[in-house]
Amino acid sequence: MRAAVLREYGEPLDVTEVPDPEPDPDGAVVAVEACGICRSDWHAWQGHGEWADDQVPLDYVLGHEPAGRVIGIGDDVDRFSEGDRVVVPFSLGCGVCGECRTGHGNTCEDGHALGFERDVPGAFAEKVGVPHADHNLQTLPAGVSFRDVAAVGCRYMTAFHALAHRADVGGGDWVAVHGCGGVGLSAIQIADALGARPIAVDVNDDALARAADVGASEVVDGSEADVVEEIQDLTDGGAAVSVDALGRAETARNSVRCLRSRGTHVQVGLTTDAERGEIPLPTDWMTRWEIDWLGSRGMPPARFDELLAMVDDGTLDPGALVGREVGLEAVSDRLAAMTTYDTDGIEILTF
Repeated sequence: MRAAVLREYGEPLDVTEVPDPEPDPDGAVVAVEACGICRSDWHAWQGHGEWADDQVPLDYVLGHEPAGRVIGIGDDVDRFSEGDRVVVPFSLGCGVCGECRTGHGNTCEDGHALGFERDVPGAFAEKVGVPHADHNLQTLPAGVSFRDVAAVGCRYMTAFHALAHRADVGGGDWVAVHGCGGVGLSAIQIADALGARPIAVDVNDDALARAADVGASEVVDGSEADVVEEIQDLTDGGAAVSVDALGRAETARNSVRCLRSRGTHVQVGLTTDAERGEIPLPTDWMTRWEIDWLGSRGMPPARFDELLAMVDDGTLDPGALVGREVGLEAVSDRLAAMTTYDTDGIEILTF
């Protein structure tokens, strides 16, 4: 099969022939119809993560937001058959540990991250192998396209889990979103659908315009305004929930500082080699005002039905965030564009 292989960090991917995956006894092989191109892929392509023992290996296939059709199953798979339309979460659980059995497969004790670890090559390829298929694969509703659900695979479901499950966003809440890339735009649309009032923060006019189109109640241009003061003024005292969707020291601190008392910060953006996983925070101030800091990673496979049902009935529209579709040969260019934040919403690889 054809795949885009990482040979050197930061260099163009090698589009070449590689061996087809074979299903494990409890696994499946999926023919990839679409796969999101995510900023987490950019981090992996850049070679980030060595500070957390999380650097992807070379000679490896990236890509962690696939949707497609099952074309092979192991003998022990019960829930799926060849031909089934599925979406593949990147947080792959084992299905049997305490975390998985209690509905927290995204923090599985023996889990894997698709497209980031040697044992689970990714989906910038015509086919992808999925372990523990009965636990991990999710059935795609008949009315939802592969293109649209590929936008769900990481950024959208991460934003959904962060807001709906971790922060428990409710109607009328002011929700500040710092960074209007794929996960930020997802958070804005989801917050709006949950009845909250999202505030989009970015320094790019086009990103702010798209944020307004997908549900932002207010927009803040960080290149012209003091972000913290502007949000406090707009909300009459501070946001109830704030999301750092970028992972820079400045955006994380702004996210914390723009909160009202007893507000909640949610960290979804990963840091770059500038921060190397460590960001200084106003901890005394956070203690004084009882600020909650939450981390959020992916979404448990057990909760995908909730999200997919909202996509199926039109409450959520991840397809509206898709700004570009490309072929396998163009993936390197789109990763390079992320270095200068020159992307358009969520970008998708399609076959």
